[in-house]
Amino acid sequence: MNGEVQANSAWCERLYQAKAAELILYGRALGLSHSEAEDVLQETFAALLRRTEPPEQPDRYCVRSFRNQALNYRRSMWRRLKRELSARDWFEPGSAASSAETEAMKRLASLPPEQREVIVLKIWHDFTFEAIGELLAVSPNTVAGRYRYGLQKIRTVMKGTVYGRDERFGGAVALLDPASPVAES
Repeated sequence: MNGEVQANSAWCERLYQAKAAELILYGRALGLSHSEAEDVLQETFAALLRRTEPPEQPDRYCVRSFRNQALNYRRSMWRRLKRELSARDWFEPGSAASSAETEAMKRLASLPPEQREVIVLKIWHDFTFEAIGELLAVSPNTVAGRYRYGLQKIRTVMKGTVYGRDERFGGAVALLDPASPVAES
């Protein structure tokens, strides 16, 4: 029995190491504060540890579980009021945030939630349009449209702004290029 618990916690620990930072960002895209996203992250992984065996697709299951936990968390009226009061601090930029980075964060925060959610899932979680569509229960073409229109809005506002930070994803300018629509099957 103890070996089972260790095996379960090992896959869960690896998943946590791989997904925790991305899930915090996703929680922010869903409208949670940083601390609320951390709370939801803890609830998500507590639930995963209670599973007797890993899910078939741990990454996707983890994101879906996190999303469900986050949506449930947001339903509380008290938390909603608190979130609205702290809305202007949607992203808590670090001390080294450039003006272009701050502007990009503001533009992402100003997008409709559906577009913001798709952009975060596509770029930071590296999900395909199909995977996002499955997660959100919409078609991949709808997802691609939300992604494309969201990036167009950001690009239009930031035209002429040079974004010089490329630590994790390579050139961030590529972030502003729209994706082509998904072909119908």
